[in-house]
Amino acid sequence: MTAVMPVGVATARDLVGPAMATAITRLSPEVRPVAAYHLGLAGVNGHAPVNGRTGSEGKAITSASAGPTAPRSAGLGPTTPPKVPKPADGHAADGSARPGATKPAGSGKALRPALALLSARAAEAPPERGVPAAVAVELVHNFSLLHDDIMDGDQERRHRPTAWTVYGIGAAILAGDAMLALAQNILLEDKAPQSLWAARCLSVAVQRLIAGQGADLAFERRDDVTLAECQEMAGDKTAALMACACSIGAIHVGAPPAVAMGLAGFGAHAGQAFQLTDDLLGIWGSPAVTGKPVRSDLRARKKSLPVVAALTAGTAASAELAALLGQPDPLSEDDLVRAAGLVEEAGGKDWTENEAAAQLASAHRCLAETPMPDDVRAEFAGIAEFITARQW
Repeated sequence: MTAVMPVGVATARDLVGPAMATAITRLSPEVRPVAAYHLGLAGVNGHAPVNGRTGSEGKAITSASAGPTAPRSAGLGPTTPPKVPKPADGHAADGSARPGATKPAGSGKALRPALALLSARAAEAPPERGVPAAVAVELVHNFSLLHDDIMDGDQERRHRPTAWTVYGIGAAILAGDAMLALAQNILLEDKAPQSLWAARCLSVAVQRLIAGQGADLAFERRDDVTLAECQEMAGDKTAALMACACSIGAIHVGAPPAVAMGLAGFGAHAGQAFQLTDDLLGIWGSPAVTGKPVRSDLRARKKSLPVVAALTAGTAASAELAALLGQPDPLSEDDLVRAAGLVEEAGGKDWTENEAAAQLASAHRCLAETPMPDDVRAEFAGIAEFITARQW
């Protein structure tokens, strides 16, 4: 299943991309290169991508953007940079795209910035008014990704080595923390009264995101996770920030409460649909689409929604899957293929696809009930369809 990138996402990249690059220059010299690398603004040598490439031919972002040095964060990381994992096909050793590669290095989806800009437009403000909110949301999203990669031990994101494998665990943690603090500063620097409410909206979303991440980690130590618990975790870990992205632009420009609440409802349902789709991709997704190895969630034995749906189905396949995932030895490739088949046989894949469709329908109902210009409603709907139609 494939989908065409919505026009609003390209617009968000054009408007928010330069603002993100400017925001990153405000970070301290120690963490700036880590954040720039993670965001795809630089390679490990600190040079900006040129035509999808990073290297000595690129222009350095700042004099402080030199390549990685030995991390110095007391007890949080190695004393020397870890070996960079072998990159995906089409990419150079520093994570940059080789000539002829099909995707630019580190290119993100820019979905949340696109939603934040649309949110401002829903309140009949020009999209430029939503740029600070969009930058803040994208900084928070990437703070969570930096930390998530460390917690999950992921060695590849966006088709190149993850930041912690290049710069060390401590440096990646600090870069994430710095991005989180910067997000709030950007919102609070605006003197308008509603900027405080936008900052509060983002703060609540971050608290829920952290709660969801904590639950996700706790699930790794349990074999009795229920489907309801897993859905609640997804609501906190993913849907809360999506709901914030869909409403924060409107809040930031002073929209009526009915508009902001309707957009938040849309974002909550769309975020659940997004996580359900992401969990499908974590098992059956093409590495060319996900930037991660196939069946990566099963390899990590994550309690993702399809897996929990399968484990709690009460079938013979459920029992076999539980035994397979519960074995102490690392899973072989044959084990992973068998596990994916058992998730499907136990109904986990069908349940996840059906639930994603139900959440998408609820998102559309929220859109229909929220006052906004028709063209903005259509663009919101297009992004919702896009995020549930990614390839697997």
